[in-house]
Amino acid sequence: MFELPDNLHPDCGPIAWLLGTWRGNGHGDYPTIEKFEFGQELIFTHDGRPFFHYMARAWLVDAEGQKIREGAIETGFLRARPEGKVELVLTHASGVVEVWYGEAEGGKLDLVTDAVVRTESAKEVTAGKRLYGNVEGDLLYAYDMSAVGQALQPHLWARLQRA
Repeated sequence: MFELPDNLHPDCGPIAWLLGTWRGNGHGDYPTIEKFEFGQELIFTHDGRPFFHYMARAWLVDAEGQKIREGAIETGFLRARPEGKVELVLTHASGVVEVWYGEAEGGKLDLVTDAVVRTESAKEVTAGKRLYGNVEGDLLYAYDMSAVGQALQPHLWARLQRA
C-alpha cells in the first residue's frame, strides 16, 4: 500500500504515485548493439520541496535472470511545476547530462529532451523520449533514444513493482 507523505508539495500531486522504490526487469534493443535483458531499481524520494530526487541503477541479466554485470546508473531531479508540468535534470555515469520537459496526469508521465550534452569520452546521444505509467499498480516505462547517428526509436522498456 502507498500513502502520500504529509509534507508533499502541492505541485508534486500528479507525480506522487512515483514515490518510493521500484524493482523489476526490462529489455533493451538498438541497431548498434545486441538485444539484452536487465534488472533495475528506481528510487524516488521527496523532502517537502517541489521536486523528487531520482536514482536508478541497472544490471545485465542472462536468460535465467541471473546477474551478469553492473549496467547503467543515472540520477537527477524531477522538478514539479504547476498544472502537471515537469522538468527533469538527469546525469548518467556514462558522461551524458540531459534536460527533459513534460507533463504528468492520471498516473502517466511523458517526457522529451530539450538539451543533451556529453563529456568528450561519452557516446553521442542526441535526443530521447520517456513514458512512465502506473499500470495495475506497477510502474511501466519505455525509453526511446536517438544516438550514434540513429533516428529516435525504442531502446528500453521495463515493468517494475513497488518494493
